[in-house]
Amino acid sequence: MASAVHRFSSIFSNVLQKTNWGLSAILATRNNKRNYYSYSKEMSQPLNRDPCWVTAEEAVKIIKSGDTVFLSGAAATPIDLANAMTEHGKRSKLRDVMVCHMHTEGPASYAQPDCEGIFRSNSFFMAANVRKPVAEGRADSTPIFLQDIPLLFHKGIIKPDVTLVHVSPPDNHGYCSLGTSVDCVRAGLTHSKIIIAQVNECMPRTFGDGIIHQSHFDYAVRVNTPLPQHGGGKSTAEERKIGQLISENLIEDGATLQMGIGSIPDAVLAGLGGYKDLGIHTEMFSEGVIGLVEKGAVTNNNKPIHTGKIVSSFLIGTQRLYDFINNNPNILMKEVNYTNSTSIIRLHPKMTAINSCIEVDLTGQVVSDSIGTRMYSGFGGQVDFTRGAAEGLDGKGKPIIALQSMNNKTKESKIVPYIKQGAGVVTSRAHVHYIVTEHGIADLFGKTLRQRAYALINVAHPDHREKLEKAAFERLKTMPCP
Repeated sequence: MASAVHRFSSIFSNVLQKTNWGLSAILATRNNKRNYYSYSKEMSQPLNRDPCWVTAEEAVKIIKSGDTVFLSGAAATPIDLANAMTEHGKRSKLRDVMVCHMHTEGPASYAQPDCEGIFRSNSFFMAANVRKPVAEGRADSTPIFLQDIPLLFHKGIIKPDVTLVHVSPPDNHGYCSLGTSVDCVRAGLTHSKIIIAQVNECMPRTFGDGIIHQSHFDYAVRVNTPLPQHGGGKSTAEERKIGQLISENLIEDGATLQMGIGSIPDAVLAGLGGYKDLGIHTEMFSEGVIGLVEKGAVTNNNKPIHTGKIVSSFLIGTQRLYDFINNNPNILMKEVNYTNSTSIIRLHPKMTAINSCIEVDLTGQVVSDSIGTRMYSGFGGQVDFTRGAAEGLDGKGKPIIALQSMNNKTKESKIVPYIKQGAGVVTSRAHVHYIVTEHGIADLFGKTLRQRAYALINVAHPDHREKLEKAAFERLKTMPCP
């Protein structure tokens, strides 16, 4: 059976090549209901077929009304393919195409007002480019833990007809790399009927779970486009103080770190140059890790699994970061259901998880994905790592939530008596251990409600402490106390 499929694949590929990949060839592939993964779901297994090398405009003609399209995300967002898909949708008057994804970069052209009814975006973690469409009801957002996103594909809740993926060029053996984003992409690929690859000279080649043989692609499109970049900006005085408090008080030699990108993680990393044998097991990391590797502070020597290696799942950052991970065997890019599994996280020594949020109420409830009723981002890996660190087998894990005490624009306190109406609690008050602002560290684990209120008021901005104390008394019917 397999040999027959292989023969058919070769004949079919040759026919397509002779037709210059016209519309009839596109439709021929579309109507072919075979799924190559029906006999090999392993992406690194070479198949007896070649991808059709076409333009982006030709490749996306395979997408039809009613399809589900999955996009890889973050720095690996296939922006050229996504834009071509949008134009195809408008030109061909498609209807009801669902475009599902994690955080994506670029304009999200498929989510703009002129695409209403043609495409509907569904975010598993929202980026800024789809906040307005979600707020206006033109797009959807799915609340889900980062580690659970692959289950959407494995359980058949999301069934991609077409996947648009962004990869490095094939090597001498025909192998490409998912580069900066493995996360849930591997799961999406293995359950997709049609795979279109944006093959980019600028995509770093990474090791781990993201190796895919080019024979698994139905269509491949060559581009030479720089990846989206983030980070590298200056931190504020408040962020630097938060970083100092965390690095000097909550991180120890030999700790394993999880942190994302942003000014606060960068400020923490900036204070760790003198530490020894730090490890990195995270969903993503930033350029600040590079300096610690160069100084010898990050060695990963104490990690019980993947000893000596940095483990991550997706990345977005500066060109320096992309250059650092390119062909670097000390970086392992793993699926997010592995990196964010609490059973894996808890194995690491002195697991220190540093995450941020939007607001915290006086009982310790943490809001991270929404501002009132307005969705802002998603659950991400905050709960995954908060719980994983708390469950650390060595009993030395530290779950940390870091935030500035006050919104610089509105001057509102981020420590509040009550969370905003309609806001969602991402990390519950039972999950929370350390809350850090520029004014100090509040250790909430094992504290009563009035003790929590006392600790949080003491790390709130001084301009708001009196109001918070009055509000705490009104809520708890007793004064906060240490």
